[in-house]
Amino acid sequence: MIKGIPFGLVRKFKSRFMRTDPLSERVRRTLVRTLYTQPSSLIIGAFNGIVSSGVVAYSSGEFWLSVTWGILCVIAIGRILSARSFSTESEEQSTSRMEIAYELGAFSYALILGIIAAQTIIMDIGAPLEVLMIANAMCYAVGICARNAGRPVIALGQLGLVVAPVFFAALYIASLPFIFLAINIALLLPAMASITLNVFKVLRDSIGAAETSGQLAEKMRVLARTDVVTGLANRAGLNQDVVEKLMHVRDDQQIALFWMDLDRFKEVNDLLGHPVGDRVLLEVASRLKEVAPEHATVSRFGGDEFIIFCEVADRKESERLASELHAEIMRPVRIDGERLEIGASIGIALLPDDGQDADALMQNADLALYHAKVNGRRQSCFYDQTMSRDLVRRREIEAELRSAIVKNELSIFFQPIIDLDTGRIKTFEALVRWFHPEKGELKPDEFIPVAEETGVIVTLGNWITAQAAKAAAQWPEDVTIAVNLSPLQIKAPGAALGIMNALREAGLDPSRLELEVTESLFLDDHGATEHFIEELSAIGVRFALDDFGTGYSSLGYIQKYPFSKIKVDRSFVSGPNVGKKTDAIIHAVAELGSKLEMDIVAEGLETIDQVRTVREAGCTLGQGYYFSRAVPDYLAAMLLSQEEDTRIRATG
Repeated sequence: MIKGIPFGLVRKFKSRFMRTDPLSERVRRTLVRTLYTQPSSLIIGAFNGIVSSGVVAYSSGEFWLSVTWGILCVIAIGRILSARSFSTESEEQSTSRMEIAYELGAFSYALILGIIAAQTIIMDIGAPLEVLMIANAMCYAVGICARNAGRPVIALGQLGLVVAPVFFAALYIASLPFIFLAINIALLLPAMASITLNVFKVLRDSIGAAETSGQLAEKMRVLARTDVVTGLANRAGLNQDVVEKLMHVRDDQQIALFWMDLDRFKEVNDLLGHPVGDRVLLEVASRLKEVAPEHATVSRFGGDEFIIFCEVADRKESERLASELHAEIMRPVRIDGERLEIGASIGIALLPDDGQDADALMQNADLALYHAKVNGRRQSCFYDQTMSRDLVRRREIEAELRSAIVKNELSIFFQPIIDLDTGRIKTFEALVRWFHPEKGELKPDEFIPVAEETGVIVTLGNWITAQAAKAAAQWPEDVTIAVNLSPLQIKAPGAALGIMNALREAGLDPSRLELEVTESLFLDDHGATEHFIEELSAIGVRFALDDFGTGYSSLGYIQKYPFSKIKVDRSFVSGPNVGKKTDAIIHAVAELGSKLEMDIVAEGLETIDQVRTVREAGCTLGQGYYFSRAVPDYLAAMLLSQEEDTRIRATG
């Protein structure tokens, strides 16, 4: 029964604790490695055992004690060398090999130490030496259980191998003290086994929990850096990869950052729904991964924007890669029978030429992307330093424009639109002018695009409408006012309400206000546009289609929306390509207007011959420097006054 105690406990331990699931294997490896941690404690124990047994062998003069002491010294030295070797092993080191090596040394050392202690009892070499050796063996057995609790088989095996020879030696002598010694040893075994197993269970559960927590943390880290739609790196993942790669970049290494924006992707979501949009994004992501270099970081930066960050040989390779990216993205996508054509604009920045760090590189690639979109989309654009200067200039204009609106530094000028039959002023077009206190006059084509890019155009447009309405309220009732509207202004929340408020505050009849819109407004087919036009048309506001013939001209716009006027672009009147074809176009548009009872305005009239040509073609109204440039409100009022005096004299 006593002999079976250790082995019964070992079997019980193996059945309860030594499962072979993957987690247990990882825990097992961790626990095995603890055997080799702090080899200094093993060295101290071995040194103590060697010295104690050496003293006993020398003092007793017994030959066999000297022999076993020599064997113990060899084993102890071998264990020390093994411990130092395995304590520095790599992660690839076999767990089984580490465990077996430790077991061989540990079990052999424990057995020889127990045999030396048993020899001192049987040889009766004297109480002091017996006590020294038995105490050393028992202390080693108890201590090793605590040290090796991470591997109970080894700990309990060493315990059994140390105390078993002493136990049998005590029974062999069979004196009363030695019988009690055997009983103490028998009681020690289950007590230390219980303690060792409990310590092991705590260690195993703690390490297992740490492993699980580590796996969960790693999973959360991966999820936090991965885009859920495409499986690519998200913004956080991109930033991490960029920073890590830039930390190890060589002086002769060139890295490119490609920033892509899908053109008109919003239409896919609006027309086909977000699930289809997500599938398009997934397809684009798949194509980008196929084209991107092997070690490139491919990420979805957000929305319909993607970024590829990779090493390139030179600028020429960047151009080639950009071309391949374009070709892949622009291949038609088929989803549920729908054939979708997706374009993209790409901005490219190179390290070290365009930036020395991640922030500068991304900022400059973004600037290049902006220019690619402004220049017509579906193209690639490399960064150059002039883009940064343009950005500084735009930001400066934006800040000063906001201030100018508040300080009333802007002015409204009015250019007349003339009835070609009577020669009278039919309408004034309101045009904004900015006379900067330091920089002088800034042209509209310099600050209007900035206003549209930054959203300032909404505030500016409402201000222009309000000022124009106030001026028109002072004119004769048969003279109307025309105001140009930006698509952004129309699509802004409460756009129609802002127009209504301007009319109400100025006391102007809505029928005297004409809102000029360009064909680009209808490209997105935004529902807010139709609602805006319907709401204002219902109270009498009229609409004119401006710059007709220069954009995506469509008779569908004229049929769908209540336009009362079409303005033929100046390029058909005074442009370099004026000729028979442009005359024919003007004739066709004028005839269309006549049939639909709409006024046709010819813009850009500068000579009497141009006036005669468009009048003969059928245009009803004309506008241009031949009649008048844009003038301040007081001069506009003067023109109307002179016209009224002329009319009175003619009828008087």
